[in-house]
Amino acid sequence: MAMNFPKCQKCDVGDLVPLSDFGSQGASIYFKAWACTNPNCGFNLKIRNGDLYIDEPPCGALSFCKTLRDTTGAG
Repeated sequence: MAMNFPKCQKCDVGDLVPLSDFGSQGASIYFKAWACTNPNCGFNLKIRNGDLYIDEPPCGALSFCKTLRDTTGAG
């Protein structure tokens, strides 16, 4: 069964796909974030501690992101 996702309103090319996460106590949090599938767009929406973040850089909130890139040679 194919799923239809909303079109990205920023680039009009990609689709917005939902991303899920786990809370601090291990509970699933569905649709915590939405991200555009167009790599040239980068539009995203995130909910963190009840606040809405729009177009935050993918690694903007992750303290280990620079370390991860450094160890993988990707950054």
